[in-house]
Amino acid sequence: MERARDLVHDGAIPAATFGRRSLVDSGVYRDGRRVASPASLGETFALLRAEDTAQEGSFAWMGLYRPAEDELESLAAEFGLHELAVEDAVLAHQRPKLERYGDTLFVVLRAARYVDEREEVEFGELHLFIGPDFVITVRHAESPDLALVRRRMEEQPELLALGTEAVLYAVLDVVVDGFAPVLRGLEQDVDEIESQVFGGDPAVSRRIYELSREVVDFQRAVAPLTQMLAGLSAGFAKYRVDEELQRYLRDVADHVTVATERIEGFRVMLRDILTVNATLVAQRQNEEMRSLTEASYAQSEEVKKISAWAAILFAPTVVGGVYGMNFEVMPELGWAWGYPFALALMLGVSVLLFTLFRRRGWL
Repeated sequence: MERARDLVHDGAIPAATFGRRSLVDSGVYRDGRRVASPASLGETFALLRAEDTAQEGSFAWMGLYRPAEDELESLAAEFGLHELAVEDAVLAHQRPKLERYGDTLFVVLRAARYVDEREEVEFGELHLFIGPDFVITVRHAESPDLALVRRRMEEQPELLALGTEAVLYAVLDVVVDGFAPVLRGLEQDVDEIESQVFGGDPAVSRRIYELSREVVDFQRAVAPLTQMLAGLSAGFAKYRVDEELQRYLRDVADHVTVATERIEGFRVMLRDILTVNATLVAQRQNEEMRSLTEASYAQSEEVKKISAWAAILFAPTVVGGVYGMNFEVMPELGWAWGYPFALALMLGVSVLLFTLFRRRGWL
């Protein structure tokens, strides 16, 4: 550690890199065992250069959380990182990918976490730089917890002794294992939505749409891993990857395949549920329209009956009104049969109207 500080004071390591800022943990490993825990990036660089640690089988693992641009620039200057990869790590918001720049691998992963309280999928972005003697992990979210990965690897020195690619596979493994709780949460949401659809919940359409978006986002985080793992597999022979690491990678690839298939199944189910929901909504609307039509028809029938009876009752009133006018010259006024004639006329008009309305179905 004193040698590292001397290199900083001598100007071999920029002083700006010595202060602890976004560095969460840093360790130097030899033959799978931790031999030093530098407190800053500057000390880590110095230890890698020191003669007592710069040996074959030694590497540094630096974990950073939302680092500043100048910190990543110091890492780029020290390890020769490609400027495009550094830019991606600074800006974040990248899709999962694997790129090789010389002897350095740049990997972008998207971890997923299911939040029960909000019934939502939360995503975190993780960037890795893997070189012959260094591993740099850059997190832009709380998950995944790489401290658990580091602890597990340190408890298996024989695996950590396989080199920096062992760290990459361990991180891939923990990210992919984190997909299982998300799949269970999404499956439970799909089951609940099915119950809501057949229960006639009017708010289910919005939930189907929101869950469909989460499934699509989750698929975007998982699907690229298939090609990424295939690319790593293709380099087994070229880069002489240890057989144990190959088994790890194949296991991760199997889990990714299962996750991809289940996500596609969720998409199909949600699409079918949305179709069924639209059909049920249309049926309910048709039933409501039919009910309104039947009510309108019944109301119309009642109006017809009321109108018919009003017309029948109105006819005698007209006749009575004519004979009730105060005119002196009316032929029927002096006629002995005038009154019976008026009554017969009232009755006859009423019977005639009743017959007509009955034939038309109004009564």
